[in-house]
Amino acid sequence: MNRKIALAGIDNCYLSEITVAELYYGAENSNNPVKTMRETEEFISLFNVVPFSKSLHTFGREKAYLTYVGRKIENFDMAIGAIAKKHNMVMVTDNVDHLGRIRGIEIENWKTDEPK
Repeated sequence: MNRKIALAGIDNCYLSEITVAELYYGAENSNNPVKTMRETEEFISLFNVVPFSKSLHTFGREKAYLTYVGRKIENFDMAIGAIAKKHNMVMVTDNVDHLGRIRGIEIENWKTDEPK
């Protein structure tokens, strides 16, 4: 298990439904889909999955704002960020540039925070 996940506590770490869809896409698109799908499902099973449906208003409001100010981001990133914002969760991502555009979102980049 990732050191950061262990420090935060697995019960404090979540995946969005959109992230799960992206993980399944990656597994299906891999060189060995059967093996990768098995590993992906084992990984997903470690976390609680947060649904997108309760974040729809946040998604619409933030996408409209970012469109208005000319800083729109890709829909899946917007959906993942909206879920984190709606549930007052820390968004862990390496895509700080895009997701950091969402107003009031708290972001941590565990990739760059790891010792080399």
